[in-house]
Amino acid sequence: MYGYGSYYGSYYNNYESYYDPDKFVKLFGASLGWGKRLRWPDDYFTLSAEVAFTRYMLKNWSYFLVSNGNCNNLNVGLTLSRVSTDNQLFPRRGSEFMASVTLTPPWSAWDGKDYANLATDRASANYTDEQQDKYRWIEYHKWKFRSKTYTALTNGQKCFVLMTRVEFGILGAYNKNKKSPFETYYVGGDGMSGYSTGYATETIALRGYDNGSLTPYYQDGYAYDRFTLELRYPFLLGNTTIYGLTFAEAGNAWNDTKDFNPFDMKRSAGVGVRIFLPMVGLMGIDWAYGFDKVFGTKGGSQFHFILGQEF
Repeated sequence: MYGYGSYYGSYYNNYESYYDPDKFVKLFGASLGWGKRLRWPDDYFTLSAEVAFTRYMLKNWSYFLVSNGNCNNLNVGLTLSRVSTDNQLFPRRGSEFMASVTLTPPWSAWDGKDYANLATDRASANYTDEQQDKYRWIEYHKWKFRSKTYTALTNGQKCFVLMTRVEFGILGAYNKNKKSPFETYYVGGDGMSGYSTGYATETIALRGYDNGSLTPYYQDGYAYDRFTLELRYPFLLGNTTIYGLTFAEAGNAWNDTKDFNPFDMKRSAGVGVRIFLPMVGLMGIDWAYGFDKVFGTKGGSQFHFILGQEF
C-alpha cells in the first residue's frame, strides 16, 4: 500500500468560571499537516508532520503557571507510527507503535531576557507584567513513545489475548527558568478527557488512583511512564463485541524531568469489561486497586468508567 495526504484546521475554545465570569481562558489555534503511508520497512508505517499555532488568552485563570495575559505556542511536530493489528474491536495479533517529537523555537536563546530573575516574586507589583513578558512565547521540546502488542494464547476466534503496553512522555525545557506552562501531563484515574487542547494538558490514565492524583495542583507533570499487562477474553464477537479483562498496571509522573525514574512506579491491578455497540461506541467499567501511596494517600479501591475510548 502507498499513500499520502495533507490537512489543515483551526479551533477556538472558551472556558469560563461559572462562579466568576471574570476568570477565563480562551484559545485560538490553527494547524497545517501532512501524512504519508511508507513502503519501507513495510506497508504498516505512517509518517506525519504538522505545523501548529495556538494563542492562549487568560484572565485570572490560576490553573497554569501564568494566570493573565496572552501566550503564543508555535511548534513543529513529527510522528512515526505503525499499526499491524488484525482487528480494530478485538485485536488478537499484531502491534501498535508511535513515536513523536514536538518542538518550538528556543526563544530564550536569543531574546536576551534574564529569566532567572523574571516573575519570581509573587508579591511584586510588576509580577503580572513580568509573567506576560516571560511567557509571551512559550518554548519546549516534547517527546512521546507508545507501544502495544497483542498475542493470542490459544487458537480460534474466541481465545485468550495478552495485551502489553509501554509508554512514556517527556516535556523538556531549553531554559530551566522558563518551563512551559502548557502541554503538561495530567496523570491518574480513568483518562476520560483524553487529549484536551482546551486545557492544554494531556490526560494519561492510571487505574487504581483518583483522576489527576499523580499531578495535583501546582505539581504539573513534565514526565510520565506507564506499563500495562492485560489478559482479555471475548464473550461476544461481531458488530456487537463484549470482552472481559484482568490487568496489572504501573506508572508514575514527575514534576521535573531530572527526577524521571522508570523503576519508581505506582502499582495497581483489577478486572473489567468492554462493550462495543454500533449505535453507541465503546463503553466499559473497571475495578482497580492501587497498592501505593501518592502524596501520602493510598490509591485503594477505585471504579473507572469509560465511554468512547479505551484506557
